[in-house]
Amino acid sequence: MDLLAGKSSQGSQAPQTADRTPHSDDSRIQKCQEALLNRAKGSPELSSPSPRLTNLLLVEGLTDLQLKEHDFTQVETTRGGWHPAKIIALDRLFLPLSRVSIPPRISITIGVAGVGKTTLVRNFVHLWAQGQVGKDFSLVLPLTFRDLNTHEKLSADRLIRSVFPHTGESGLVAAALPKILLILDGLDECKTPLDFSNTVACTDPKKEIQVDHLITNIIRGNLFPEVSVWVTSRPGVAGQIPGGLVDRMTEIRGFTEEEIKVCLEEMFPEDHTLSDWVLRQVQADRALYLMCTVPAFCRLAGSALGHLSRSKLGPQDAEPWTPRTLCELYSWYFRMALGGDGQEKGKASPRIEQVAHSSRKMVGTLGRLAFHGLVRRKYVFYEQDLKAFGVDLALLQSALCGCFLRREETLASSTAYCFTHLSLQEFVAAAYYYSASKRAIFDLFTEGGVSWPRLGFLTHFRSAAQRAMQAEDGRLDVFLRFLSGLLSPKVNALLAGSLLAQGEHQGYRAQVAELLQGCLRPNVAVCARAVNILHCLHELQHTELACSVEEAMESGRLAGLTSPQHRAALAYLLQVSDACAREANLSLHLSKGVLQSLLPQLLYCRSLRLDNNQFQDPVMELLGSVLSGKDCRIQRISLAENQISNKGAKALARSLLVNRSLTALDLRSNSIGPQGAKALADALKINRTLAFLSLQSNSIRDDGARSMAEALAANRTLSVLHLQKNTIGPVGAQQMADTLKQNRSLKELIFSSNSIGDGGAGALAKALKVNQGLESLDLQSNSISDAGVAALMGALCANKTLISLNLRENSISSEGARELARALCINSTLKNLDLTANLLHDQGAQAIAVAMRENQALTSLHLQWNFIQAGAAKALGQALQLNRSLTSLERTPSGMKAPLQWPTHSRPTRPSLRSICRWPPLAPGGPRR
Repeated sequence: MDLLAGKSSQGSQAPQTADRTPHSDDSRIQKCQEALLNRAKGSPELSSPSPRLTNLLLVEGLTDLQLKEHDFTQVETTRGGWHPAKIIALDRLFLPLSRVSIPPRISITIGVAGVGKTTLVRNFVHLWAQGQVGKDFSLVLPLTFRDLNTHEKLSADRLIRSVFPHTGESGLVAAALPKILLILDGLDECKTPLDFSNTVACTDPKKEIQVDHLITNIIRGNLFPEVSVWVTSRPGVAGQIPGGLVDRMTEIRGFTEEEIKVCLEEMFPEDHTLSDWVLRQVQADRALYLMCTVPAFCRLAGSALGHLSRSKLGPQDAEPWTPRTLCELYSWYFRMALGGDGQEKGKASPRIEQVAHSSRKMVGTLGRLAFHGLVRRKYVFYEQDLKAFGVDLALLQSALCGCFLRREETLASSTAYCFTHLSLQEFVAAAYYYSASKRAIFDLFTEGGVSWPRLGFLTHFRSAAQRAMQAEDGRLDVFLRFLSGLLSPKVNALLAGSLLAQGEHQGYRAQVAELLQGCLRPNVAVCARAVNILHCLHELQHTELACSVEEAMESGRLAGLTSPQHRAALAYLLQVSDACAREANLSLHLSKGVLQSLLPQLLYCRSLRLDNNQFQDPVMELLGSVLSGKDCRIQRISLAENQISNKGAKALARSLLVNRSLTALDLRSNSIGPQGAKALADALKINRTLAFLSLQSNSIRDDGARSMAEALAANRTLSVLHLQKNTIGPVGAQQMADTLKQNRSLKELIFSSNSIGDGGAGALAKALKVNQGLESLDLQSNSISDAGVAALMGALCANKTLISLNLRENSISSEGARELARALCINSTLKNLDLTANLLHDQGAQAIAVAMRENQALTSLHLQWNFIQAGAAKALGQALQLNRSLTSLERTPSGMKAPLQWPTHSRPTRPSLRSICRWPPLAPGGPRR
């Protein structure tokens, strides 16, 4: 029931005389608040609002996924995660975002079915009545579309008086209140879609028009232009309102891992062992666990699994098999609703016939209603609907129906019914269709005639599959999954005797699997409908196709999988596989055609590796379009060892101008050249998310290094830059050094295998004297001799941030080693020093040994391949007797670590410096905006 619902709140009641005195206004407001508080009494959901309902996500609009796909698909595809977004508190929901902005007039809050939109509204209204939120509003008028559906026509004034009769004959005009909030909860339940293109404008608040036309005119501002409007809706339906009319859009996030645990604990407060067991079962299956981010699904799963645990009949049933598919889970819920399992160990239950009769009668009664409601996008039913579908109203009072249907009173004194969750309507609809299709002689979708030779279950299943594939909004996807799942052996064992006949699935299962795979036809891209077919095969427990593709992924044999079935299975694995959740590795000879077909699914991979695929520039255009998408969730992408030139780099650079998710880009071993580097550098001047960039082996030369240096002068987010093997000389090093004097965000710079020489090293040394951010510098194989080292060591005496320095494979002699030694006696921050393959000889090693007696910061030192003989090695060993910090010393020619003989009284407790990973770690909450 709506918070303001009540038989006295009828639009047909006698009009009241308008009273515009301040005292009258206060009286009306007080009556409204009292009515709201009275309605909220005893409601547990209003006692302590969840933090996720008091802090909403501020989003910029609807994504293609939200507009076009089923709620389940949205959760599965995004792996239960939400786009990184700003948080807005409930008490600031209708306030300006800044000092120069204005309050929103039209606000929309979206959320998938069961996430808590109505609970949010009720919490807000209750808190407003208590004076805790929305203090700017003199009056809050909550309406639900379940109420509005009972009217064919309404005027604006009558609409307001239906919930707040105290306004009098002239409605809001007479109220004379400065600020009013009109809440319209549940747009997805409106019986007629809003049509902003063809609705005639209406400015007369007393004129009665169709309800959908009335709502359209209120949102447009033709009626009540000064009233603030708050609409809640499932994402797909919210798209009916043009984006240009929406001033603010927010989203309700689902449960976090901790909230899932708390929810299950609250379901079984007196049995922690049971709640822990239920949590373990949910966590055991990734797909079900992701769906538990939806609160309503989490409670449904908890109820079903709790019943499963309680139904154990003996010691040998201590660990009964637990559901691993949606249909198995809902079958347990169905058994729970029946109040028993339908059978007892060792003998037939005396209630089995009664149970079977009740369940089949329920499915026959509610199933047709659920099925045709699903086909017609109808999710709320009234008594006239029940009568039209032949529903026995007396049956609705049973406890069995109470587990599936929820009953609410509306403002018009009628009763509204809806399934407790959308997925339950889909399950009951599938059960009805399964049962009816075995005997129906007409098309169940249209109830039209079908010729006799085409009758039979398989014909009806084919019809359902075809219609699901054709439904662009995916509204039949989960219905088809349940219909497929009813043919699985485990579901048949669960529901045999109550809903299904024992073993009846065996005659259809193989044929249905073949029929489903036949729906996977060649397309340019694997659509969500095709991925849903793989979900159906999973429900059917026919997993051979997915398993074969998974094995090919693990063994690097993707090149041979080019059929539509293989592509769909690969797209499915990208969505559900645990391995792909960590990193989708599509390296080694993936064809352009296969990649192009997977583009819609690649959007939602967090980490994507596409190395060594011989991809050329046209493929970069495709990937650029993916990275530019509003839906894009890719955080890391590796395109190493392909055939990308400057044109491909430019395509990627264009995407970086708008992308807000990518934090790491690896382009090593391509051929982007100076022009490609410049394009990427220009993008970095604007991009604010990329933190890791590798351009190793791309021949960018000095011009490319200069472009990167110019980017670093403006960019404040890039922290790791790899420029090794790029033919960069002293000029490029000078440009980079000039930038490093100002930049504080770059933490790691790899400049190895270039030709910067002593001149470049000297330029970088000057930068290190003033730089306050760089922590790791790699100058391996850069023709640096003693002069360059002397300059670098002079800088090291002043620098306080550098932790790691790599000077291996240069031309440092014993003279340079003495400069190193002097610096190590002064520096207290450097922890990792690599001098492998230089010309230190014994004199250099002995100088370093003397320095190590004083240095207490260095933890890792590499000295192998330096012509060090036994005498110098002994000096190093003696130095270690006094050193308290060094934990790793490499000095043998083979590069093997020489064991350190620590004095027993001075063993170090600090671990050695961890090597820097090629991939930066993924942020737990996703990339920052």
